[in-house]
Amino acid sequence: MRVVQTATLLVATLGVGLMAGLFAAFAYAVMPGLRRSADRTFVEAMQNINRAIVNGWFLLPFLLPTPLLVLATVLAWNGPGRVALPWILAALVLYLAGFFVTGGVNVPLNNALDRAPTADRPGALKAARAGFEGRWVTWNIVRALAHTVAFGLLAWALFLHGVAGAGAG
Repeated sequence: MRVVQTATLLVATLGVGLMAGLFAAFAYAVMPGLRRSADRTFVEAMQNINRAIVNGWFLLPFLLPTPLLVLATVLAWNGPGRVALPWILAALVLYLAGFFVTGGVNVPLNNALDRAPTADRPGALKAARAGFEGRWVTWNIVRALAHTVAFGLLAWALFLHGVAGAGAG
């Protein structure tokens, strides 16, 4: 049982860490770099990124942590790793908050930008960017922070889980 608990918590932590890193990289590198671009470049780049990112390499670490964190919660509740339970629960809440920000704000903004014209219509490109960039960047920072804190909480939960296991052995 302990091996399943450890593996579940470890894989969930890795998935959350990958998502925290992705969203943080957008916050401190991708979006500041694109901010310096012309409207056409910005819109086309974000359209291409948003189309390319929907793949298994993104979806696996994005979707898998939620069921794994639920399982880790159940296993910690019923097993020897109960000392980590509050940290796992807090991480689950924060991960879900970031997950719902993604689905409720960032993805709809991505979809709206995807419909923006990229032909020679500078006014339309400027309007599409104006309706997207500020809100997307703000909410990306929110989800990056939520996932980063969740990752830290899970790292601490793993530590506590390991300490509890070492004391039992």
